[in-house]
Amino acid sequence: MPGETYLVVGLGNIGPEYANTRHNMGFMVLDAWAKASNTFFETGRYGDMARLGLKGRTIYLLKPSTYMNLSGNAVRYWLNKLDLPVSKLMVICDDINLPFGASRMRRNGSDGGHNGLKNINEMLETQDYARIRLGVGHEFTQGGQIDYVLGTLDSGQSEMMPGICEHTIQGVSDWILAGIDRAMNGFNVKNH
Repeated sequence: MPGETYLVVGLGNIGPEYANTRHNMGFMVLDAWAKASNTFFETGRYGDMARLGLKGRTIYLLKPSTYMNLSGNAVRYWLNKLDLPVSKLMVICDDINLPFGASRMRRNGSDGGHNGLKNINEMLETQDYARIRLGVGHEFTQGGQIDYVLGTLDSGQSEMMPGICEHTIQGVSDWILAGIDRAMNGFNVKNH
């Protein structure tokens, strides 16, 4: 409804050495959205924040500066600061259990082995918040997961990123404007 406020959190790690890594897919989406909206991130407590409008609604984009494994501190702080319920929260993160380019929107769920989601679940004491998982694939040998997710996108993956960002931004916009059920129906049928 017009006048409502939403918090959209993209997960990643701060610092130039992480900028184009698979683990920073959430940051990449928010960067693309801010750029498309002619808005800028400002550094605040626990992260960088941008603000934009969508048909009378206010959307805050948050890139936590706490590092991935402590993302819950930033999410909890900003939900409290903005006085928002978890129903107004969307988290965007990478997922090794989906092939690169595939994505899924869910209304809630487990952390699926993702340390950022795990920490958010612990800090918020709930799993009942919307999330979008962006597939990064799992082309790594046993024990190579950390190097893989912290590895940079290859040229083919980099070429796919604008489409992935656009699809994700549209999905979040649909969630805000039409609700989670309609947003999931539209978002989850398409893959890149």
